[in-house]
Amino acid sequence: MLLKSVVLKIEDIYVPAARRKELDPNKLEDVAEQILEEHDDRPIQVRKGDGRYVLVKGIHRLEAHRALGSTTIESYIVSAVQH
Repeated sequence: MLLKSVVLKIEDIYVPAARRKELDPNKLEDVAEQILEEHDDRPIQVRKGDGRYVLVKGIHRLEAHRALGSTTIESYIVSAVQH
C-alpha cells in the first residue's frame, strides 16, 4: 500500500516517553542542519490515538522542525501496533 503524506500541526503530535528517550542532541543538530541545507522532507510516521496523533517514527525530524520554528510537518498516518 502506498502511503500518502499529509501535513499535520506539530502541536497536535504527541511524543511518547519511549520516543523521547531516543532523542540524541547531536543527531538532532545534524538533522536540523540537513533540513535547512537539503530540505529533508521525509515524512515522519504517526498513528491516530485518543483524539490526537502519536509519533511512531521520526523523533529527530519532528524535534528539528520544532526547533527551527516550523508549525507543521509532513507525516504518514500509519496503523501501528502498540507495544
